[in-house]
Amino acid sequence: MGDAPNATVGAPYPSIRFTRTREKFVKKTLAVLSFVAGAVMLCPPRTMAQSGDAPRSQSAATSQSGIDRDIQMLRQDLRSKKKQTIAANLQLTDADATKFWPIYDQYVAELTKINDEKYAVIKEYADAWGNMKDDQAISLTNRALAVEERVAQLRIKYLPVFSKVVSGSKVATFFQIERRVQALVDLQLSAQLPLVQAQ
Repeated sequence: MGDAPNATVGAPYPSIRFTRTREKFVKKTLAVLSFVAGAVMLCPPRTMAQSGDAPRSQSAATSQSGIDRDIQMLRQDLRSKKKQTIAANLQLTDADATKFWPIYDQYVAELTKINDEKYAVIKEYADAWGNMKDDQAISLTNRALAVEERVAQLRIKYLPVFSKVVSGSKVATFFQIERRVQALVDLQLSAQLPLVQAQ
């Protein structure tokens, strides 16, 4: 793939090769979120060790820690920007807002817990790519699909909850906006992960 110029079978140091791919993945994800959220966010480049087992291991650990921090910051910023986007596009009266936002915050708290699993799957996929076996690929796919199912169930659960505090048209508009933002993010995430068969 274009995001992994060295991603060939048998290439040296596959962990470093894919760490570079993951860094590009984080950077491009940040870029799409800046488009979605209307903000400019930059992810600084990271240095990679080029020789020696110990330095390479330390560099990989440092880079992994940095990527984890980037993803955590990315998620926090996305939640903030998504809320701003919803607030800017959902026409709520003051009375509506007083009732809507506390429920929204509960919804997001539950959604965040579900998405913890999504990002855990992405991380495991990234760690395994290059040496992924069939059973591991199926397991990760099952977990990813289970996350999608849980998100759909959460939306169904909150549909009547939101409907008790704002009109049906506003509830529908909220879910339209929320799903559009999430679809853009998910598209970018999936586009930056190399296909299993490309390893």
